[in-house]
Amino acid sequence: MSQINFEADLNGEQLAAVQAGDGPVLVIAAAGTGKTRALTYRVAYLVEQNIDPARILLLTFTNRAAREMLERAQGLVGERVGGLWGGTFHHMANRILRRHSAALGYDTDYTILDQDDSRSLVKAVTQELNLSGKHFPKPDVLLSIFGLASSTNTDVLEIAHERFEHHPINIEDIERVWRSYSAKKLELNAMDFDDLLLNGLRLFREHDELCELYQDRFRYTLVDEYQDTNCIQAEWVDLVAARHRNLLVVGDDFQSIYSWRGADYRNILEFPDRYPDCQVYKLETNYRSVPEILELANASIAANPEQFQKHLRSVRDLYKKPALVKLRDGDSQARFVIERFRALKRDGYRPKDMVVLYRSHFQALELQLELARAGIPYAITSGVRFFEQAHIKDVSSLLRLLENPADELAFLRLLCLLPRIGQRTAVKLWNKLGNHFDPEEQGQLKILRESIPVPAREPWSEIETICVSYRKEGLDKKPGETVSRFMEAFYDVYAVETFDNYVRRVEDIQALILYTEQFNSTAGFLSEVALLTNLDAEADRVGNGDDEALRLSTVHQAKGLEWSVVFLLWLADGMFPSGRSLSEGSGESEERRLFYVAVTRAKDELYLCCPELRRARDGSTTYYSTSRFVKELPEDLLDQANFFL
Repeated sequence: MSQINFEADLNGEQLAAVQAGDGPVLVIAAAGTGKTRALTYRVAYLVEQNIDPARILLLTFTNRAAREMLERAQGLVGERVGGLWGGTFHHMANRILRRHSAALGYDTDYTILDQDDSRSLVKAVTQELNLSGKHFPKPDVLLSIFGLASSTNTDVLEIAHERFEHHPINIEDIERVWRSYSAKKLELNAMDFDDLLLNGLRLFREHDELCELYQDRFRYTLVDEYQDTNCIQAEWVDLVAARHRNLLVVGDDFQSIYSWRGADYRNILEFPDRYPDCQVYKLETNYRSVPEILELANASIAANPEQFQKHLRSVRDLYKKPALVKLRDGDSQARFVIERFRALKRDGYRPKDMVVLYRSHFQALELQLELARAGIPYAITSGVRFFEQAHIKDVSSLLRLLENPADELAFLRLLCLLPRIGQRTAVKLWNKLGNHFDPEEQGQLKILRESIPVPAREPWSEIETICVSYRKEGLDKKPGETVSRFMEAFYDVYAVETFDNYVRRVEDIQALILYTEQFNSTAGFLSEVALLTNLDAEADRVGNGDDEALRLSTVHQAKGLEWSVVFLLWLADGMFPSGRSLSEGSGESEERRLFYVAVTRAKDELYLCCPELRRARDGSTTYYSTSRFVKELPEDLLDQANFFL
């Protein structure tokens, strides 16, 4: 007899899913409805039904999620759950490949390459093919292309063409590297992270007897966050579960927001088509948010086509409507957040109970600057602070050197961006120049021009032109113009070849250029940045640990988390949704899902911030229309206020 009181521990929706009969099962688990609880109790229920745990396969996307579920299940049924196969897709594929990789030409003691290993191997291959000179992507960029091609089952050439369509890179050379890299891995008896999934699928596709062995072994297969699966993972799961067909997948199509890394929301939407006899259960009772926030979330997602309709219901009492905050610009938005943050602290909320969310990193620039000025500690959960990012420091190094010919650190950073120049070479060049660099001294320009390695001379000549023009053309009064010329002459191509998230980096640099417009000199801009950086450090020093810091995060990084108070920035068309997504076929739908994810992070209070303008680099003003995701909402769901701070 069961020792677990399932009826007492679960609500009716969860109980129905947990006790579902055999056959394919689709559990649509909306935000905050106890998805993990349902999966955990499903495992416990199967064990209570005398199913051998060794015949249960539980697939997750993180080791942490797998550990949490197994620990909870152990708390329910004890050691009886010990034999269950549970872990990430990569972990399970590796476990099976360790036994059978010989069927694919690998020894069973194959090496799994980490990111650094893969980077080194790609670099070696690139050098062997004589491609490591001018205008060729760095290993991290190549690996991101190979990974996306793998997870989307797309040709490497197609991904490369899309990435470098407007840049001087021979994409056929990228395919040559990929083929050579693939051959090298096999030669070295090694697999990278993507190979684990690909080879796990190949094993079952190409060897029926092995596929049948595991089809027989796993009587029940459970999959978490199914909306995040890619085509490789979905096919692998279908193959594993093909014999017994006891496949239970849990997910929420409303929260499918990772297409950029290969996830395909069609896997969950088309599950009933692949399994016409599947049972469908919906978890719609939300334990996180107040009713007013959930009504807004329900209304926000309703405009999307192609989705499983569901309606979040709260178990909490009515509290207050989300606030629609119309503001003049990014600066007034930042001041509003700080004022409300302070007021909410007085009301008893702790800093760690609040979060500021945004679509892209650059949208938090003004807020970071105001927080530094106000001495308020903040923690960025989705990256480093704006002026500490590598690409921002790169473009700033040119400004620093032009303003201070004795700035050795700026010189070294700038020169090390050029091909075939490393730290040691850059130091030698600095010493040869007499420990200073002044572009108004023709002798110094000649020494540097003749001393740098040959591959670096052409790109340096473009940078030198900017250096020579700096004071002659009054660029010392226009830091944004200097950065813009640097981007056009050199750094744009450098960035696309160096960073796998090139688009985000360029957005940040454009935001930097806009920010410089308020300064009438490069010296003034650099002084302000130095001051703000020191204020940041001081605010962190006086803060009493992370609990005293306001959280800042992209929405993507916030998925799965929750806070009492959420501020959502830059809700304007072109910002959120992003302009780039609106030009893509299904981009708007995914952006609306991203908005849904953002608002459902809030438990008590939600602030939708809608600035109306941004000043452009040429001095003009860009006016923004309020985000379509906000305009679509019924007015009676919002507490509307106008702030022109």
